[in-house]
Amino acid sequence: MDQTRAVFQGKFDLLENIKISPLSRGYTFSDGVYEVVPFLNKTPIAFDDHIKRLKNSASALNIFPDLSKVSSEISALIDANEIVNGYVYYQISRGQDLTRNHLYESNLEPEYFGYIKNHDFHDQQFKVLLCDDIRWNRCDIKSISLLPNILMMNDAASKGCKEIIMHKEGLVTEAGASNVFFIMDENICTPKLNNNILPGITRSMTIEIFKKNGIDVLEEDFQVKHLLSASKIWLTSSTKGMAEVFDILSQEHNIKEESLLYDKCVSVFKKGFFN
Repeated sequence: MDQTRAVFQGKFDLLENIKISPLSRGYTFSDGVYEVVPFLNKTPIAFDDHIKRLKNSASALNIFPDLSKVSSEISALIDANEIVNGYVYYQISRGQDLTRNHLYESNLEPEYFGYIKNHDFHDQQFKVLLCDDIRWNRCDIKSISLLPNILMMNDAASKGCKEIIMHKEGLVTEAGASNVFFIMDENICTPKLNNNILPGITRSMTIEIFKKNGIDVLEEDFQVKHLLSASKIWLTSSTKGMAEVFDILSQEHNIKEESLLYDKCVSVFKKGFFN
């Protein structure tokens, strides 16, 4: 029996016991947003930043949740569980319609849903597929509507890759479930934020950690050719941490095995992220 603990509309229970209406707008329209809050030794990582981003994503959809309720339920899931290291997935959808309708009623009660999972924060390496970014133009919203990501990442998986790196009109955007960093000419580079890139919490933490340790980060528009000339490439996310890219499928690239700058980045990241 699955013992995953969850909460739905204020009621804590096993995940398998939670039921939602088929007329939930989260089910019929992917009309909602979510966050993944990692925690280490029962302590959430960048908790306030995750809650702030959840608020911003919800506001962009004209959903206005009770954030004190959200924070309390996430904390309760962590505190009342035997899991020491893991993450909480937390989702807010607009609510339930009486009938399926593109136009939503203004008085719908938001649906609050979350669950907790164990996660081993270990070093990861990825082979990636480089592909056109086919997503909508508001990727800065952490929406639960992720069908383009699913299609691209499963296509990548069928080719032996665990992740993708996307580009739009020749400019690198992000990975399927993470942000992109790379070293070019001994400079740390990452695409600057825009509506095609999610403002990753781990991305911002990485930049802050690096700068505190005297490592500058260039946030600019970077072309695919810049990525393919990189000596090192890595991805960041709440569950990946700082994960190295060791190969890009079917592309000419020059990902070197040794980089003192990369080694320094890994060292300072681990000290800042996990402490």
